Amino acid sequence: MSGISFYRIGALALRYLYLLRSSRVRIVELAYWPTVQMILWGFITQYLARHSDLLNQAAGLLLSGVLLWDVLFRSQLGLSVVFFEELHARNLAQLLISPLRPIELILALMAVSLARTLIGVGIAVGLAIPFYGFNLFMLGLPLIGFFINLLLMGWAIGLLVAALVLRHGMGAESIAWAAIFALAPLCGIYYPIATLPDWLQPLAWILPASYMFEGMRAVLLDHAARLDYLLYALLLNIGYLGLGIGVFLATVHNARERGSLLQSGE
Repeated sequence: MSGISFYRIGALALRYLYLLRSSRVRIVELAYWPTVQMILWGFITQYLARHSDLLNQAAGLLLSGVLLWDVLFRSQLGLSVVFFEELHARNLAQLLISPLRPIELILALMAVSLARTLIGVGIAVGLAIPFYGFNLFMLGLPLIGFFINLLLMGWAIGLLVAALVLRHGMGAESIAWAAIFALAPLCGIYYPIATLPDWLQPLAWILPASYMFEGMRAVLLDHAARLDYLLYALLLNIGYLGLGIGVFLATVHNARERGSLLQSGE
């Protein structure tokens, strides 16, 4: 074809392949998303195949799982993305030389994350009513506990991801998207924890979200509010959120000591 150089095309493609080869993160990402989806939907298929009597309730179980999962996802991403915007704009150093304290930055990120989550999930919950005839509020008062615990877990993960990116640079930004989905197969969003292999179940039970989704199914299938699940999740969240805040504050302090805040950005 006139004017087109396959030599230049090949050279440019080779450059991109070299970039791919030089980054383990990019290589892992190629297989990461298909693998997570395969594992997640594989467990869903196993669960429904073993409990065919639940098929008539599958829509409610799946929609509840999707909407509650979005609380966790949006809270984590809402905190991380807003923090990344400061890094992209190279504004973090200016913020931290002002009278603003790091803990105040954390609380502001949490407040914005809460607002973004309420808007995003609220719209989805509202649309589920006319589209599918499903009302998430049918879960009753336990829904408040589910929301709070998933929000806290999202914040804890978001702070850890933000600290990781602040420490290692924007090259680690993709972890914000990958971290939360790595936990999805373990949280029992669409199937009970008992569906997981025996060796994975102890790992699932150290995640607060696992208790929330088990509690959701208890409400929908057994019409029982598992207050013990809410308490276990809250205790775990207090520990994880404390860890997230501590790691984030330590990373900010370390960045100040190294003078790396001015180098953060694109």
